[in-house]
Amino acid sequence: MHTKLFAFEKSVGGVMFRKQDDKILFLLLRYRSWQWDFPKGHSEEGESEEQTLRRELLEETGISQISILPSFRRSVFYFYKAKGNERIERIEKGRGVNIFKRAIFYCVQTQISEVTIDFENKDFVWLSFEDARSRLGNDDSRRILTLANEAILKNS
Repeated sequence: MHTKLFAFEKSVGGVMFRKQDDKILFLLLRYRSWQWDFPKGHSEEGESEEQTLRRELLEETGISQISILPSFRRSVFYFYKAKGNERIERIEKGRGVNIFKRAIFYCVQTQISEVTIDFENKDFVWLSFEDARSRLGNDDSRRILTLANEAILKNS
């Protein structure tokens, strides 16, 4: 079996928030890597970004009732090397283990507070902007959260 060295992939995710007692709370998931981040996942062939967003949010959080803020769409680009189980799975499927990723984020509101995480995640938490910002594991996610928070406040 031939394994590619590099993969170019696209993910779509959501900065999910809800309002509770005049406060805005953001949902973060703890991934298998133990890093906190937003729910996101790979686009399937033929899916629109909105279809990927809705499917991934449902799979990772159990939440299907969302409203997408129409003017918010941001991208981040990053590179990583697959490790552990992900590396094994990628090699078995002939997919590259050096991944160049474009992640596109939408800002989505829900009224649902109950979250059902999937096997890919370890935990979840609803946090204020400040607490979510300090818990996020990377600068790109903190930047996306800040931009989403500004968009939410502008649209409130």
